[in-house]
Amino acid sequence: MGILDRKSVRLVLVVLAVWLFFFLALDSLVHDSPTMDEQNHLARGAAFVKTADPRLSLEHPPLINSLSGLPMLLLPDLVYPFDDPSWTEMQPPDIYWYNFADLFVWRMNHDVTRMIFLGRLPMVFLTLGLALVGFYFARLFWGRPSAYLAFVMLLFEPNVLGNGRLITTDLGGTLFMTLALLLVWRMWSAPGWNWRHWLVAGVGLGLAFGSKLSMLAFVPILILMSFLPIYKSGTQSFTEEARRGTEVGRRALQLVSAGVFSVFVVWVIFGFEWGAFRFPSAALARLNQFSGPMPTFWAGLDQIVNVSRGGRAAFLLGETSLEGFWLFFPVAFLVKTPLVLLVGLLGVCWWGWKRPSARPKLLFLLTPTILYFGVSIISDINIGYRHLLPIVPLIIVAVSGLPLAFGGNGRLASTLVLVGGILLPTLAIHPHYLNYFNLAVGGSANGASLLADSSNDWGQDLLRLQDWMRENDIDSVKLGWFGIADPAYYGMVYEPLPGFPRAEFLSLWDNPPFDPQAPEPGLYAISASSLWESHRTEKTVYVWFRQHQPDVRLGSIYVFVIE
Repeated sequence: MGILDRKSVRLVLVVLAVWLFFFLALDSLVHDSPTMDEQNHLARGAAFVKTADPRLSLEHPPLINSLSGLPMLLLPDLVYPFDDPSWTEMQPPDIYWYNFADLFVWRMNHDVTRMIFLGRLPMVFLTLGLALVGFYFARLFWGRPSAYLAFVMLLFEPNVLGNGRLITTDLGGTLFMTLALLLVWRMWSAPGWNWRHWLVAGVGLGLAFGSKLSMLAFVPILILMSFLPIYKSGTQSFTEEARRGTEVGRRALQLVSAGVFSVFVVWVIFGFEWGAFRFPSAALARLNQFSGPMPTFWAGLDQIVNVSRGGRAAFLLGETSLEGFWLFFPVAFLVKTPLVLLVGLLGVCWWGWKRPSARPKLLFLLTPTILYFGVSIISDINIGYRHLLPIVPLIIVAVSGLPLAFGGNGRLASTLVLVGGILLPTLAIHPHYLNYFNLAVGGSANGASLLADSSNDWGQDLLRLQDWMRENDIDSVKLGWFGIADPAYYGMVYEPLPGFPRAEFLSLWDNPPFDPQAPEPGLYAISASSLWESHRTEKTVYVWFRQHQPDVRLGSIYVFVIE
């Protein structure tokens, strides 16, 4: 087969992969009910697009939210609660964006399905953009065949696909941080000081920081990486020791100056916001008498630090902790990362150790992976695998170089194994991507006892429950709902059981409307996170149900028929 024929075959396969990706993404997202955080992100983005005022963008910069908010302009009849205290006074100060979002999505407008669909569409295209960045990254490091492999693996990795259809900042932050790392590599590898590479690296960092505040964790990581002797030499006239010192200094200065420029990029993203500072912590409150650029950004940083210190309820292996688990992310990584990536990561490390020419590139990919993973472990915020999403593209780009360890048919065979190891589990679990767990732990059927919230049950299956009830001529159900979506909005007839966080469900935990030891006859539909009482340290309400197999499982909702 000639070179032209091989290129044609690759092009056809890429086109088919893109079409399959869009089918899987769209076919699943149209049946996903609004997940726990989506209404907040959508309301932030829509309000910013409408007013250019980022006051709701505390903790979450407006770049990604704005992309979801832009399609709201196609709905000219939308009503915005701009006269509500949640906007005018930002009261109460800790949850005002929740109140604004609830009014905007569920109370003042009556087109939730179309709003959510339009808001999710830009995320699908960002996922395609992430695959393209991975393609370029792998081509630069390993060559064109590996680039196609990385592209396909990023399109169909179940955790990427699961989060790449939702109105959140996780996928967008991952995309722009991966792009920033690629641009920093090019800046550091170029001879001398290349101003074009410096400029685009600064823009890339600004886009990453303007997408998700947690991407700032890469700042110290990049500083440490600037000292690694893995980049091309730009100077040949000095002695080896002097040259190394000069190159380290150049890289550090490039990074710091690009970082300073990235702050300006973030300010642009915030619409050149200028106003009184509003730091929430007592330690910085005295600065609130002053005004300056993007006060919402600085207040968000302060808020994130405060939340990180306080922690949140975390669920792991059937237990709940208010302080978090240091094993949370190691366990989440092992049970939700596809086995082919775990094995492939070990294989590429073994191959890279034996091949000196590959070591610098693997060190550049795996150093931030390991350090970011370490930062995640020491964090008290243990609420989802999605917080590990920024390391997934780096692992995939690294693993895409593994076929180079083989020759001839071995290279083709290893490529097919990697593609199949990603694609087959994704096809098997369609459309329940958030429920993905690898086969080492028995797949999604065993996931509810391992992880909760956005790692498994984020309130995405309410519409599937409604469809199942309609198909089976079921008029009403006892519902233990975990999610922000309002079942009454969709016309569901139900009796509320203990759940989270809507008030009608949350208020029932201390006085459940059934006997926990011997539930009365009826049809019970219980979300996985409610079933395992993931936000409660005392798990006494759904004991009977956890001891029995459900009659039907609709993704993250378990249906029990008691006669």
